[in-house]
Amino acid sequence: MKKVCIVGHFGFGENLLNGQTVKTKNITYELEKLCGKDNVIKIDTHGGIKKLFNIILKIFKAFKYSENIIILPAHNGINIFVPLCNVINIFFRRKLHYIVIGGWLPAFLKKRGVLKFELRYFNSIYVETSTMKRALVKLGLNNVEILKNFKNLTIISDTELESSYSKPYKICTFSRVMREKGIEDIVDAVISINKKNRDEIYRLDIYGQVETGQEEWFENLKKSFPEYISYKGTVSFDKSVEVLKEYFLLVFPTRFFTEGIPGTILDAYAAGVPVISSRWESFFDVVDDGYTGIGYEFGNKVELENLLEQISNTPEIIVDKKCYCIRKAKEYVPEVVLHSLLENCKI
Repeated sequence: MKKVCIVGHFGFGENLLNGQTVKTKNITYELEKLCGKDNVIKIDTHGGIKKLFNIILKIFKAFKYSENIIILPAHNGINIFVPLCNVINIFFRRKLHYIVIGGWLPAFLKKRGVLKFELRYFNSIYVETSTMKRALVKLGLNNVEILKNFKNLTIISDTELESSYSKPYKICTFSRVMREKGIEDIVDAVISINKKNRDEIYRLDIYGQVETGQEEWFENLKKSFPEYISYKGTVSFDKSVEVLKEYFLLVFPTRFFTEGIPGTILDAYAAGVPVISSRWESFFDVVDDGYTGIGYEFGNKVELENLLEQISNTPEIIVDKKCYCIRKAKEYVPEVVLHSLLENCKI
């Protein structure tokens, strides 16, 4: 009997860097370390409806040989895999676990009473923040636990922190490259500040995979880049800290109000880099405002620009936060985060 079957978006054979794929792989990697690779079954949901029949057959077989079934579906998959697992489990009585990626589930369930009812049959629903847990409990789900997002990163030491910076201040974004991540907001802010001051106050580097379907938008945006704004492409997960530690700060101007715990912020913490971020729904679960970063009103481009102006005049307010980021990073290491999952799976 295998310990665990994980049903998630692995994207085998492709270099996918979205949050769903990264989290699925991180969870799997840690469970394989603890249980041994032979005790973990992996079922890849990449390919969607075209491969659905084959995926269902694999899931049915996995129930026969696994003690625990862990699913990590996104918006489309949840409507399929939650009821499917409940039906199959009538015959096998396995432990069902749902690990939620991001912060969208509470709003998603408000108008989906049947799906909400189906989720009550799961042993555990793991969400990233206390904000999400409170919202789901309010909807009547009492099987909710907190499982923070995490990354297996090498956290830099205090001695590696830079203590002084000068203009131009190097800042970056480190997320998927798409409109909804607020990329245009930070581009506009940096251009405005530099023009207003007739000086190169900030240099902005943009990292990340360009979202499918938004390539034309980004190509057009790049045409407006002055020489102090650059697109740097993608960075492999094991190089993120090495790249980010060279920066003054990271900007996370997301326009997704239902973000969970963004992996990019964990990368920044491990690199000792404070975060300037829009205050999304779970912001205060992730950022210690005034210590590991500074927030601004969600979607408020003017406030973002004003905040960056203030920082350029008093850069020590960012430098002083770097040590707090390193301490915060230690809350998001696997051995701290995975305790409840391992206990419920009896691993």
